[in-house]
Amino acid sequence: MQTKPYLTLDDLKKIAAGAEAEAKANNWAVVISIVDDGGHLLWLQRLDGAAPASSHIAPAKAKTAALGRRETKIYEDMINNGRVAFLCAPELDGLLEGGVPIVVDGQYVGAVGVSGVKSSEDVQIAKAGIAALGL
Repeated sequence: MQTKPYLTLDDLKKIAAGAEAEAKANNWAVVISIVDDGGHLLWLQRLDGAAPASSHIAPAKAKTAALGRRETKIYEDMINNGRVAFLCAPELDGLLEGGVPIVVDGQYVGAVGVSGVKSSEDVQIAKAGIAALGL
């Protein structure tokens, strides 16, 4: 039987705090979402002023990054480069840049999805959150 790391509540709080700090430092109103390795929602935080739609987009980005085990930008780029058939891939709804997987000791344990500002800024916030784990 193999073992693997998993996200604890303390981990979620660290990720969320790191992401929130990055967003607030830049005056960005976003939604921060964290999921486990199966794409199940563990954390959702909507900062003041974030658009209601972002509360649906951020978890979708996180779920897609977790299930695909890659940043969601890869999917967006594939579609933009003409592989539009990928739009109907099952269970992958967040095919926009802004979802980043969380990897611990080579194991995918979840993902962070952010929505509300430019996609590259969403990624910046997500990565700041993951960096707060100190991996």
